[in-house]
Amino acid sequence: MAANRTSREDRRRLARMEARKAFAAARAKRRRRDNLFAGSAAVVILALAVALQVAWFSSDPTAEDLELLRDQADVAELPDVPDPSVAEGKTFTGSLALGQGEIGVELDGNAAPQAVASFKTLADAGYFTGKDCHRLTATESTSVLQCGSPNGDGKADQDFLWGPVENTPADGFYPAGTIAVARGEDVMSHGTQFFIVYKDSTLTQETGGYTIMGKVTSGLDVLEAIASSGTASGETDGFPKDPVTINSFTLN
Repeated sequence: MAANRTSREDRRRLARMEARKAFAAARAKRRRRDNLFAGSAAVVILALAVALQVAWFSSDPTAEDLELLRDQADVAELPDVPDPSVAEGKTFTGSLALGQGEIGVELDGNAAPQAVASFKTLADAGYFTGKDCHRLTATESTSVLQCGSPNGDGKADQDFLWGPVENTPADGFYPAGTIAVARGEDVMSHGTQFFIVYKDSTLTQETGGYTIMGKVTSGLDVLEAIASSGTASGETDGFPKDPVTINSFTLN
């Protein structure tokens, strides 16, 4: 029974990823074409996405499966990168609800106005709902859970990039509970991804460090429990063995 449940969860995760990829393609087409043609393209992509997801199931999907697929295919549009003034001088509190439990959070717009403005805007748009936390790192120096990738594969959405780095520690020390923005080597490669430090970590500052935008106010034990299961591959860096999905991300 447990094996069957795991297999079904894996198929659902793959189905969700395929739906997001399909809608990412639809969004790109909409931005290249006029509204008339874009509307037609979106309908076609939606039909293909649903059909492709159904194909991931090795047996006939149930009514519950189909309803889940429709929900997962309903991917929110990315908003424009907001101005830092959205968060300047403000502190937002809220919660990050994962399948494993709820984490209380606080984002500081005084310390990192551009980062907090971006994540407040994304959260308000419902962008994070249904997204995976795709990377668990548990090395000697780095203990983080990373979330927010558009397709659950760690790749960024090239239509939502911003920078530069804000509020990064000179010594590279990120205490447990730190919420920071993930990025590539370029300081202008911030996007929709963030990571939460579940154990004191020291990260390289060679390319400028990472923007600390907030902290965990409660529920750190939820992250510790996820980390205790390790990665799916058994390595120290990879997809969590206990799959992590964001049910909601609210900031007030």
